[in-house]
Amino acid sequence: MNRPAPVELSHRNMRFLITHNPTDSTLSSFIEDLKRFGVTTVVRVCDITYDKTPIEKDGITVVDWPFDDGAPPPSKLVDDWLSLLKKTFQEDPGSCVAVHCVAGLGRAPVLVALALIESGMKYEDAIQFIRQKRRGAINSKQLTYLEKYRSKHRLRFKDSHTHKNKCCTM
Repeated sequence: MNRPAPVELSHRNMRFLITHNPTDSTLSSFIEDLKRFGVTTVVRVCDITYDKTPIEKDGITVVDWPFDDGAPPPSKLVDDWLSLLKKTFQEDPGSCVAVHCVAGLGRAPVLVALALIESGMKYEDAIQFIRQKRRGAINSKQLTYLEKYRSKHRLRFKDSHTHKNKCCTM
């Protein structure tokens, strides 16, 4: 199977690496990619195809949140994903979270699109942004899901360079 190369997407203080799933035989090159992009967490949204122990030995957290291929993510998974991102990017702005499904064209890009939408991007812009680097990403069922998704603005981060005046005049 011809798989696309890993793709890095950056938006504001968030960085993502979308990739296909490795196997035990390709795990060493996968780990090299993770290190090269400074990945701190890997989110696996497909069935397990490799032993995560070597990744975790390198200090990278692996989270398993599988959901059905071609389908939108369950709402509990969306909540967990956004909570993970909020915590990760607040504690370490600019760090990189990798997410992968089987080919890196459906489930993984949908989660990244949700993060972009939650950060304030319009769904059309999020899809275009992802597809510019990941051709063929997001199927029609997932596209409909993203179109209907309503952001709760859970990933709008305050700019640390902006200082608000905390006094008022009476």
